[in-house]
Amino acid sequence: MTVENRSVLTRPAPGPVRTLRYGADVDQVIDLWPADGPVVALVHGGFWRPEYDRTHLRPMANALNRSGWSVAAVEYRRRPGDPAAAVEDVRAALGVVGPSVVVGHSAGGHLALCAPVPGAAVLALAPVADLRLAARLGLDDGAVTDFLGGPAEGWPGLDPVRRPDPRGPVVIVHGTADGRVPLGVSESYVAAHPAVSLVRVPEADHYGLIDPESSAWLPVLRELAALLPG
Repeated sequence: MTVENRSVLTRPAPGPVRTLRYGADVDQVIDLWPADGPVVALVHGGFWRPEYDRTHLRPMANALNRSGWSVAAVEYRRRPGDPAAAVEDVRAALGVVGPSVVVGHSAGGHLALCAPVPGAAVLALAPVADLRLAARLGLDDGAVTDFLGGPAEGWPGLDPVRRPDPRGPVVIVHGTADGRVPLGVSESYVAAHPAVSLVRVPEADHYGLIDPESSAWLPVLRELAALLPG
């Protein structure tokens, strides 16, 4: 059994060059690492819970920036029982930065799939892409029900698996050893949307996909590069 490596969540990394505000709320901000290359927007996970914010993506943001890409790490309101706030914030923030690719991890992958940007591709890393299945599995002690404020059945518009087929390119990368969001959640989404590509990373856990020091990083980087222009 693969031992989950959570070190990326607390690993020190340089902060952003600047932070842009897109609303009045303290959480309505975007951290920016500019470069000459295309814009990659990052949407963090944490099962939509208030205690998890964008700062744990700093190792990833810096690694992508060193590759020559402009990086925008989106923060959003995480209010249990108010899912619309998170989706509206991500949609608004992405509209400001105009990314070429939106990279969402875990709950951030869910939000990226629910707030598509015209002309942008989505790279969803271990996304919570089927809310009803995630609720039945009891992921993170009922995170889906806490986020929605009720049963997932009542929220088809916020459930990626029940939304219309995406209009732009979507690639999902998921580790086969993910104990936080099991691979079956992504497999369910792809079964409903067969045009979406699913890349399985052998033995990768949930956090390896956002960790530049993990063996899962190269597959993630390869899929991202394939989605970017030029």
